[in-house]
Amino acid sequence: MMFLEGLNDIDQKIIALLIENARYTYSQIAEKLGLSRVAIKNHIDELEKKGVIEGYTTILNPQKMSDAISLYFDIETRPESFREVVEILNSQDHITQLYRTTGDYHLHVHALLSSQDEMDSFLHNVMDQLPGIKHMTTNVILTRIKDIKGLRL
Repeated sequence: MMFLEGLNDIDQKIIALLIENARYTYSQIAEKLGLSRVAIKNHIDELEKKGVIEGYTTILNPQKMSDAISLYFDIETRPESFREVVEILNSQDHITQLYRTTGDYHLHVHALLSSQDEMDSFLHNVMDQLPGIKHMTTNVILTRIKDIKGLRL
């Protein structure tokens, strides 16, 4: 757990438990670690204040939801267009992840659409209209085999 070296043992154990199940209550964590509920709350509050814990979320599996379509794009932009492309993509509700990358492509982008029609509209009205694109590949995700969210200890 080299990346957690700046955290004390209790904080590391709390984080491990929250990764296991973010719905654990302060009391449940306290019981597992042999500490008081108040002590756990104080530790978690401090981890949140420092930005170590950014938030808690529900993770949905798009393959289990009606006709949802999950896609990813690898995009190479002209240098002068990079920021504008990032701003456009960042403003789109359908974009779920946006990464700056090294290599041949500058951006790796994930999107989630509710149907074939919505995907066609998104591709035509957003992706095909991006300025300064040198090259873009589009891939539909057929099956989620492994998808780890957050940090794994």
